[in-house]
Amino acid sequence: MIFYFSGTGNTQWAAEELAKKTGERLLFIPEELKGECIYELHDGERLGFCFPVHGWQPPHIVRDFIRKASFDVKDDTFIFALATCGDNIGRTMELLNQDLGKKGLKASSVYSLIMPETYVCLPFMYTDTPEKEREKIMQAKRDIYIIGEEILNRRESITRTTRGAIPWTYTHVIGAYFNAQMITDEKFAVDADACIHCGQCQKACPTSNVKLKGGLPTWQHDYCTCCMACYHYCPKHAINYGSITRKRGQYFFGHKENQ
Repeated sequence: MIFYFSGTGNTQWAAEELAKKTGERLLFIPEELKGECIYELHDGERLGFCFPVHGWQPPHIVRDFIRKASFDVKDDTFIFALATCGDNIGRTMELLNQDLGKKGLKASSVYSLIMPETYVCLPFMYTDTPEKEREKIMQAKRDIYIIGEEILNRRESITRTTRGAIPWTYTHVIGAYFNAQMITDEKFAVDADACIHCGQCQKACPTSNVKLKGGLPTWQHDYCTCCMACYHYCPKHAINYGSITRKRGQYFFGHKENQ
């Protein structure tokens, strides 16, 4: 049983690769949150969590899911977690295990997987160059194979993460501010002249926070994770976050195949 959250597809790809490797069920966290979130694991079933890092922390939606969920696990249930990131994850896994610990659980083996950058809403953050993007995906394919083998074989107590130079500061200072103050849909806007009313933004939003009104996207101020899916999937770059993203790149996993 693998629970995952993904906005622009990096984590979805990784979770799908692990599900194929292990034969585990793959469950999408936003859909699961609509139900009771009560899970009984069968004998031999693994429990995994896959998600992107948001400000060096697990996304709000992942933490909300863990708080709500009830997991009936076996004594020998193998529990793991994988976080995708553009470069490093700080103390993300420590926070995840704090949340899991309140349920009497712990991810024994934890991983980070470097993937192309997707967050572009700060002055120093951009999508990767096409060359860097290709390099990251090629390396990620090699890394996910190794990770998949270890999870398949239930390798315990593995920590294969890139935490960065100052992980505590990343997570508990910068990340704490980011997640408390900067996860909002208030700054999203659409250029009505550029919008072609295709609805890709609405389809891409993993939390159904984007709705079309008069053919134009509107943000519901309901459950935005700032995953940037609406921005990245827009075929005309008609959606922006304030003014900072107007001349920045777009990326979602597999976008090259669609060009």
